[in-house]
Amino acid sequence: MQLIQSDADILSIVRAQVGSVPGARLGVAVSGGGDSVALLHILSRCFDADDIQLFAATVDHGLRAESADEAMAVGRFAASLGIAHSTLRWNDWDGSGNLQDQARQARYQLLGDWAKANNISTLVLGHTADDQAETVLMRLGRSAGVDGLAGIPSRRVFDGITILRPMMGLTRSQLRDYLIQHGVTWVEDPSNEDLKYDRIKARQVLDLLEPLGITAESLGDIAQNMASARSALDWYSFQAARECACVDGGNVVLDRRKFQLLPDETARRLLVAIVSWISASDYPPRRAPVLKALDAIRESRAATLGGCHVLPFRQDIWVCREFNAVRETRCDSKEVWDRRWKLSGATFDNCELRALGQNGLERCPDWRDMARPEAALIASPSVWRGDDLLAAPFAGMNAECEFDLIDGTEGFFSSILSY
Repeated sequence: MQLIQSDADILSIVRAQVGSVPGARLGVAVSGGGDSVALLHILSRCFDADDIQLFAATVDHGLRAESADEAMAVGRFAASLGIAHSTLRWNDWDGSGNLQDQARQARYQLLGDWAKANNISTLVLGHTADDQAETVLMRLGRSAGVDGLAGIPSRRVFDGITILRPMMGLTRSQLRDYLIQHGVTWVEDPSNEDLKYDRIKARQVLDLLEPLGITAESLGDIAQNMASARSALDWYSFQAARECACVDGGNVVLDRRKFQLLPDETARRLLVAIVSWISASDYPPRRAPVLKALDAIRESRAATLGGCHVLPFRQDIWVCREFNAVRETRCDSKEVWDRRWKLSGATFDNCELRALGQNGLERCPDWRDMARPEAALIASPSVWRGDDLLAAPFAGMNAECEFDLIDGTEGFFSSILSY
């Protein structure tokens, strides 16, 4: 990985990574720290306002007394650049659980909601080569495989928003030099010195490893190599899916014999892709429960994984939504249910969409003719008005309407390659 040093090179690499789409609206996450402040300043110089319009947002987690003032300072800095700024406040932490993980998830959710509300399709983050190196080190400590060692992706989609990290080829020190050169100030989060966090430990260890040639640059190269390997593995998983999988009613049906003949890693990746697609989750299931589910498949046993059922049915293996995962999921009939399903073909006023359930299935006399497992049907979408079941197309009730996957049947296959 070649690291960029000059001012002109910094602008060039960020501009190239972001690209240029006339009329585009880019959201920029700015905490007030050096990396994100540098990102906003660089982007303000990369593009003409007539070509790309920038919007900045700061998430105030409310965990430090200074955080509100820091968010206001970011707002003033953005205003000096002619960029609109919003402060997003997180008030949901109850003091329990993993604070860092909850704060990170909340940050992405708040930023994603803000982007959607402002018609912003791409959100730009300030991760650097140092962040990548620290991530790879931490994952080495957890015995990560190819996916983990691929590190932080430079581009991914989260809840319909493209997440872009254009500064992965720049180090933290280079960005500090850039800010000093341009007379721009920033704040340092005191948690960046707190050794109770693994990332801070990894940051300090990097200095000790440099004599061995283990640097931000070399660890970045490892991440790039592993990302290339992951792409190849994903391609083989995609081909395997074309050979042994089909989509039926939003479920994925696997030819049991063909699936059991797949190499272990291909089978694992394919199962992860299936569960992630059906559950519409932004995070894949962990490795240990995936391996247990694969053992169950080999032994023709049922299993649950990531909000899904994995079960043998006739000569196949069905992966379908788990009823308990959607038991309380309800929405208006005009909205998207379970992040996947849209009702079409008929109009139902004052109705809601929810999982069919056992009670609903008993009202569908023809459900056995559908040749689908009972577990798949009770978790399928249906239309209700109060306690009255009006439609359950997958269970053979009211064929005048239907439920469509928002990404279509081909969405499953393309999802294997889009991580």
